[in-house]
Amino acid sequence: MSLFRTKDFDAMRTASSHGGLKKVLGPVDLILMGIGAIVGTGIFVLTGSGASTAGPALALSFVVAAFACGFAALCYAEFASILPVAGGIYTYSYAILGELVAWMIGWDLILEYGLVTSAVSVGWSGYFQSLLGGFGLQIPVALSAAPGALPGVTTFFNLPAFLIMMTLTVMLSLGVRESTRINNVMVVVKIGVVLLFILVGAHHVAPANWHPFMPFGVNGVMSAAALVFFAFIGFDAVTTAAEEVKNPKRDLPIGIIGSLAICTVLYVVVSAIMTGIVPFAQFKGIDHPVSLALQFAGENWFAGFVDLGAILGMSTVILVMAFGQSRVLYAMSRDGLLPKKLSALNGAGTPIVATWLVGIVFGLLGALVPLQVLGELANIGTLAAFCLVSLAVIILRKRRPELHRAFRCPGVPVIPALAILFCGALMAFLSAITWIAFLIWLAIGLVVYFSYARHHSLLNQQ
Repeated sequence: MSLFRTKDFDAMRTASSHGGLKKVLGPVDLILMGIGAIVGTGIFVLTGSGASTAGPALALSFVVAAFACGFAALCYAEFASILPVAGGIYTYSYAILGELVAWMIGWDLILEYGLVTSAVSVGWSGYFQSLLGGFGLQIPVALSAAPGALPGVTTFFNLPAFLIMMTLTVMLSLGVRESTRINNVMVVVKIGVVLLFILVGAHHVAPANWHPFMPFGVNGVMSAAALVFFAFIGFDAVTTAAEEVKNPKRDLPIGIIGSLAICTVLYVVVSAIMTGIVPFAQFKGIDHPVSLALQFAGENWFAGFVDLGAILGMSTVILVMAFGQSRVLYAMSRDGLLPKKLSALNGAGTPIVATWLVGIVFGLLGALVPLQVLGELANIGTLAAFCLVSLAVIILRKRRPELHRAFRCPGVPVIPALAILFCGALMAFLSAITWIAFLIWLAIGLVVYFSYARHHSLLNQQ
């Protein structure tokens, strides 16, 4: 049997229409889901590391990362309009590039979505402990961070990171309608906090802090872009909800592109204000840069609101990315590539085993692995997925030009080629240890495919 056997488009649409997932999401839900997945650790935590790497040119780093995501988003939107089926890029690849490529992308998405939830849970823990400190409360040091996360301090387990993962897993178990309502409320609150930061912080900007604008040159801008790219991860999670959207061919492109555009504007403005308030060198080693900027400006009363907004913001990221992860596992299980238990649904139409597996496994990773390691691994997995979906758009235009596309990516093959170029450039600026870990993960994926997935595939049985 060929390693590149593909699934039939019509058969996939038929299977999705009888899959048991409930169609309850509209365009506003999808935009808020995208914003919920995007605005979180990237803006509330990683802007500190980005500022110390790029200086005031951090705003430019966000623009570079946004271009990489924007080109890829146009490719995602075309696929989502053609094939509104659960699983996102994994599903699209199965129909176009073949089973082995689809498996490797699905395996890659497990790394991306899972590690994002873990990394964000660590950032959530930092802000939560900062908020507790304002009330004179403190978690035991041994349970405040992963082993080795705090130099010179003995820590064993990040308890808050693990507990937030468990809490949000319970919410996801209630069903997509209920968890979406919770997400929408939290997104509105956190966007309100970001807008208030812009209004309050703009009055304290000292333009002298923006000079020199690029203290570390182009290399600093690109290195920061490779880091803060993490801040944009999430818009692709919208596509994993395709089977639960009322009008997916119209609403999925709106959700993908709309959420990315809104978040890009917010990131550029916030980073410019931050570096205009605080000299960039003072952000080094800071895990709560937004509230630091307000404290530096003497707006201590509002710094507590930012902590609360950050906590809600990161909660929605975990919620949406864990949702996306469970839907990828559901789709792979339904295709026979993973055990059938992972596609079992509860009464609320939720893949319950997959949901809890994601919560427990990546909750433990967040509790036991430092943030920097998690963040870079999530980035390289996402960038690889974006390159593949962009390549797939070019291939599909050649192989299946007759397919109806409710949304067409403009400028093919130029736009997909630019997506590959930008994403590849950002991958080149990631550390060698990140590349080694990523290649080891892919090697493990190949072993699992040839020892289990290939033989249990529904296509193989047919």
